[in-house]
Amino acid sequence: MIFKRIKELREDNDLTQRDIAKILNISKSTYNRWETGEVFIPLKHLNKLCNYYNVSMDYIIGKTQQKNYDNVNNIDKKIMGARLLEFRKNNNLSQNELANILNTSHSTISAYENGKTYILTVFAYQIVTKYNLSFDWLCGRI
Repeated sequence: MIFKRIKELREDNDLTQRDIAKILNISKSTYNRWETGEVFIPLKHLNKLCNYYNVSMDYIIGKTQQKNYDNVNNIDKKIMGARLLEFRKNNNLSQNELANILNTSHSTISAYENGKTYILTVFAYQIVTKYNLSFDWLCGRI
């Protein structure tokens, strides 16, 4: 899962949790909670970690073993929303049906699709694992 790989990457680069926390401009305890799997990493920080290590989001979550990744990109709410809408329509899901799958509200799905807010990492993770999608594609990195 996400957490095992971020620890491996940190250790492979001879960095401490404090080092990574400083790079991400967060507290060490916040980073520790991500690494131990206590909470999911917000997408903006996951993206920053991927760019720092030059790996894909798909590598971080274990969908691929390919470590090197040349596409250093930022995630974009509008692209992410358009991709979520495309995914939903391709799978013949209504906003209500997707909301039920993710245990959230119709208005939350609408806000994601309209590019008003980032998708929660846990929701993106559920979608890409259940429907075998690329995390990088969904988040607009590729």
